[in-house]
Amino acid sequence: MTEPVSGAPRTARVAENLHDAVDAAAEKVGGAEESLREQAEKARQTAEYAKARGAEVIDSMARYTRDNPLAAVGVAFAAGFLLASLTRR
Repeated sequence: MTEPVSGAPRTARVAENLHDAVDAAAEKVGGAEESLREQAEKARQTAEYAKARGAEVIDSMARYTRDNPLAAVGVAFAAGFLLASLTRR
């Protein structure tokens, strides 16, 4: 069925408004996507830093244990004793 000629301008306005709404939504989604990508990059960098820092701490602890074996055993004993004391209660 064809629409009357008088309805054509109204249909054109509705179509234009719909196109504008779609364009605005696409613009907002594009901005959100960019923000998500930036946040993902920051999270990746933070994870890399934490991984590197964790490896440094482990290396430092291993070095200390190698250099001071008796002190390391003493610290381990004290930590175990404290943990056992806390879990008994």
